[in-house]
Amino acid sequence: MSEYYFYGLAALMYLTTCWTFSAVRWFHTCRTPKERHQYIWPDRKLQCLIYLCATILLPYIINPDSPSAWMLEKSYFPACYYFYCGVLLLCFFGTVKQWNQWKTVSWAAALIVVATMLVPALDAWLPSGILNAQGLRIWNYVVLIESITMMVYSGLAMWQVKHWMDEARDQNYSNPDDFPTEYARRVWLAPVLFTPLLWPAYIWDSPLLMAIENVLLAASNILLLLNVMPVWRRKAILSSSETDITESRDEQADDNKDEQMEQTAIKIEAYVKGQRAYLDCHLKIDDVVAHTHLGRTNVSLTFQRRFGSFANYVNSLRLAHYEQYLSQHPDETKESAALASGFSSYLAYYRAKQKLEHEGYGQKMPK
Repeated sequence: MSEYYFYGLAALMYLTTCWTFSAVRWFHTCRTPKERHQYIWPDRKLQCLIYLCATILLPYIINPDSPSAWMLEKSYFPACYYFYCGVLLLCFFGTVKQWNQWKTVSWAAALIVVATMLVPALDAWLPSGILNAQGLRIWNYVVLIESITMMVYSGLAMWQVKHWMDEARDQNYSNPDDFPTEYARRVWLAPVLFTPLLWPAYIWDSPLLMAIENVLLAASNILLLLNVMPVWRRKAILSSSETDITESRDEQADDNKDEQMEQTAIKIEAYVKGQRAYLDCHLKIDDVVAHTHLGRTNVSLTFQRRFGSFANYVNSLRLAHYEQYLSQHPDETKESAALASGFSSYLAYYRAKQKLEHEGYGQKMPK
């Protein structure tokens, strides 16, 4: 009987960290980004809800010896965690990318999870239960099928985020809000990393393995909470990631190459500045390549050597447009002026301005 007491205690440790995570994430918001936290952390409220879902495991904490409570406990992790990882990936990065398809597929996945877990939850929570011994065995297979389905769903989320990461290479984006690449690199493999923790207790039907699993997952909750809380972490996650263009060390500077770069710069300015392409808040370097009919390497190198960088050049034009727009429309808000100037939000304008001023780019701003 004492061993079951420790099984329940391990489960309580996990549930306590879930409650703590949810409470801290709900109430902790740094002052500077508070007005924009829905954009900066579009998954914040969803994270709170997901961690509160672990409350359904209370019957196992109270009575670890109950077969119905054990069925609920061992099913919860493989059945739900892949869904949690997938929906958080798609929610954060899907919102940043303005990609609405994630909502449809995520709602469908949510319905599958709820339908699967509702039966063992009712069986564990209701005094009389709703499943007999044979029903519990049958539901084991239902949970297995659902868990594999959620693995596919989380795999789809990982593939989509990886696709967006590939798009963001080589300074492809002009707005720092377009895609937080550094954050994506940290979290996109979460479903894979959790897999060794989610299956052993279910496969071997072992309460001891479940106790170890609860302790390890409790530790992961604490580490994740420490990772997302500090202000410096938010700044690091949302700061634009610019990859330096690798230059050939043996490249010889000659008149022909300088002339070619000058012609490239003229074509770039004609499109980005002349046609006011910088007003497109999602302007990418690939768009410049397509409109100028030049090689991507040539365009990238020209941006680096003649304009500082793609993002700096485009955002300097946006900043100049912002000042001019406000002077011509004094009744407009700063938010609307930022949107009219090619920024995705006023916060994006502010960060771009701070970055250019910090790098001393203001002295090189195009006239």
